[in-house]
Amino acid sequence: MTWSVFRSINSPTLDLSAALRSTRSPLFAAGAGCATLAGVSLFRMSSRSPPFASLSVSASASEKKEVVATEKAPAALGPYSQAIKANNLVFVSGVLGLIPETGKFVSDNVEDQTEQILKNMGEILKASGVDYSSVVKTTIMLADLGDFKKVNEIYAKYFPAPSPARSTYQVAALPLNAKIEIECIATL
Repeated sequence: MTWSVFRSINSPTLDLSAALRSTRSPLFAAGAGCATLAGVSLFRMSSRSPPFASLSVSASASEKKEVVATEKAPAALGPYSQAIKANNLVFVSGVLGLIPETGKFVSDNVEDQTEQILKNMGEILKASGVDYSSVVKTTIMLADLGDFKKVNEIYAKYFPAPSPARSTYQVAALPLNAKIEIECIATL
């Protein structure tokens, strides 16, 4: 991944082996240019080489996370937000099949809960300024992996091709004894 990022911006490759072996010249003090990718810093080792772009995936001091909240989806059950916007992404917390007005499950079956979850998620995404087409990753947690096929049939209506990346797990238990919980990440 690092190679494709650096090649896509046509920057010179770096040989950090000498700096990493040297104990006399600390890596953080060498050179004038810096790139950060996924928390790994790379420094330009020579003042003669041309500068290259500085990349960062972490929030800087000037970029703050923004809480997303809507009354059209169930309130959080604990000390967390329905969603957070940061770094041009929306991180939607795990959503349950609760009716927003009552805080009760729509029913006890996985199909109804899945449908309600995806409606609730849609409201959170809408409050974030995006929709289902912006979702790039989902995680589904099931109380019973035997419900996988039932969930897929409903899920496919909300996420047509190209579908987001996804992980699905059977878990020991879910909040309020839910049958299913889904979380997602979307782009702004």
